[in-house]
Amino acid sequence: MAVYDFTGKVVLVTGASRGIGRVIAEEFVKAGAVVAGTATSDAGAAKLESELNALGSSGKAYGFVHNALDLAAAATLVAAVSEKCGAAPDILINNAGITRDGLFMRMKDNDWDDVITCNLSAVARLTKACISPMIKKRSGRVISITSVVGEIGNAGQCNYAAAKAGIIGFTRSLCKEVGARGITVNCIAPGFIETDMTKVLGEAALNHWLENIPLKRMGQALDIAHAAMFLASADASYISGATIDVNGGMHCA
Repeated sequence: MAVYDFTGKVVLVTGASRGIGRVIAEEFVKAGAVVAGTATSDAGAAKLESELNALGSSGKAYGFVHNALDLAAAATLVAAVSEKCGAAPDILINNAGITRDGLFMRMKDNDWDDVITCNLSAVARLTKACISPMIKKRSGRVISITSVVGEIGNAGQCNYAAAKAGIIGFTRSLCKEVGARGITVNCIAPGFIETDMTKVLGEAALNHWLENIPLKRMGQALDIAHAAMFLASADASYISGATIDVNGGMHCA
């Protein structure tokens, strides 16, 4: 991969305690950034901060507690990050998300509401809190992790697909509003990525997914991290409103 230098940049990564978010946070720390990573508990935030700083890189990491279901907490989080990291986020990675799968006709209202709140409304609130200082600096990157499910749909995930598709529409619209201020807004749509969630799948389910992936393998969290670093870099300064598909060819937009 290309070697990027994010020294002096403050990067806020939500859902950074594990999976894709954790690897994204690790890569930005290695590239010299000041990384603010969120977890859902004090213990998780402390562990995240300790382990990221133990990488021995030139970057620095801080852990923050954040519950994406609490929409009012977005502004508080950005204020805390700005104080502790010395500046407001230059780069926002909207990664935190949940699933509450089930057939739509049997889906509980709370399962719909929680997924939309966490996966879409929280993205909008946190982005709004970060955009204001970006506008003042006339510089910034907003990168949101959507999903191939938001592009092609998936039975049993109407709530998740709606939220992830909403992120794509939100991204395309926001880029038209803030582009003149030097801010780019993009999405990354992962496909079938090897994480803790996919590790519990049975052989039959795994084979079903692999049959629909031209590269015939799962992706890695590092594949998503590399895409995030590219979009955050100067190399992607003329890319905005885009959805970067990282799915091994299972969906070609």
